[in-house]
Amino acid sequence: MFNIVLVEPEIPPNTGNVARLCLATGSTLHLVKPLGFSTEDRYLRRAGMDYWQQVRLRYWASLAEFLGATAQVEGRYLFSTKASRLYWDLAFRPDDYLVFGRETKGLPETLLRSHPGSCGRIPMHPEARSLNLATAVAIVLFEAVRQTQTL
Repeated sequence: MFNIVLVEPEIPPNTGNVARLCLATGSTLHLVKPLGFSTEDRYLRRAGMDYWQQVRLRYWASLAEFLGATAQVEGRYLFSTKASRLYWDLAFRPDDYLVFGRETKGLPETLLRSHPGSCGRIPMHPEARSLNLATAVAIVLFEAVRQTQTL
């Protein structure tokens, strides 16, 4: 299925909810360190429900390590409020990597500038700065599922 990548997530319930989304879609959750919490956090576990142990999970020591290991991957998409292309205009394929930044800062702008064709955003009214991380992941992930009809 898909690979959901959270770069330096900060809020345990967001990550727990994303873990639940990954399990529901058969996707792998990639957590890029440093994390803003312990994976033993009770709020993380509560949001991920009682099936946290069933989630396919991979840890990366840093964003540089993740980017280096996936440099040759064709389907690595970066999501940001700063992107110009809309997420539904991206052509998703199973096994793609859908990359989301941390709650307070998003992905580094240098990364977004160096991969402009792989960036997508969720449209919203200008008064809203951003969406909740788990909500953003759900929107993009289920568009990818819809496009590929993989469930």
